[in-house]
Amino acid sequence: MADDERLMRDQLRARLAEVWPDLTIVAEAKNGLEAVELVQEHRPDVVFLDIRMPGMTGVQAAREIAQMETGDDEVLPEIVFITAYDQYAVEAFEQGATDYILKPAEVERLKRMVERLQARLKARAHPESSTEDAPAPLQQLLHRLAANTGGQPRTYLKWIQANVGAAIQMIPIEEVLFFISDEKYTRVQTATVEALIRKPIKELVDEVDPERFWQIHRSTLVAVPAIAGVTRDYRGRQIVAVKGHTEKLEVSRSYAHLFKGM
Repeated sequence: MADDERLMRDQLRARLAEVWPDLTIVAEAKNGLEAVELVQEHRPDVVFLDIRMPGMTGVQAAREIAQMETGDDEVLPEIVFITAYDQYAVEAFEQGATDYILKPAEVERLKRMVERLQARLKARAHPESSTEDAPAPLQQLLHRLAANTGGQPRTYLKWIQANVGAAIQMIPIEEVLFFISDEKYTRVQTATVEALIRKPIKELVDEVDPERFWQIHRSTLVAVPAIAGVTRDYRGRQIVAVKGHTEKLEVSRSYAHLFKGM
């Protein structure tokens, strides 16, 4: 739980205990940076983040959390935003991958939030039997939140400047099928060109149009129009087939909900 106001943390903790007695608060943070560090340490199932905090905001903290490394059997935590700004912020949650709490936290509203959150946690544990609708990618929500809570309208990359052999080439973003990162480089793949850039996925995800590119793994972004289909391998993992290319892209558990029902 992260909020720069102690009284708000105390109130939320007390009301959550009332509507969700089984919930255990493992740590509390006063700002976004503390929240990211505590999430890294405790690996909780749910994170409550105040949108507006000094230093690193809740939206910025959520971006950092969304790019954390996870093991094969781990998933990223569910994120619940805390906000006092109803008019603009709430619009961003309509199709988002998370939920929100309005300050001051009202018990009836918390009950509805907890019901939805518990259903999501259950769906994550048993994705094959879930009837929950698949939420939009978290990156789309974070882009909308940044714009609706005082940020500037986003402009997205139109060209990728990349190394192709010994030459530097300008690649139109609409030609990119997918990006895959390793420890040092990110591969930019089109139907005809394979190129390298030094920008990691955690930076690219904030620079590309989230309606066009979905993150399906901490190291992979795929162009939605380039998705030919999704199958499962012998481990039960989802595998994305790409139009115009033979490579298969693995979907990590944290992003499996994007292809629910496939």
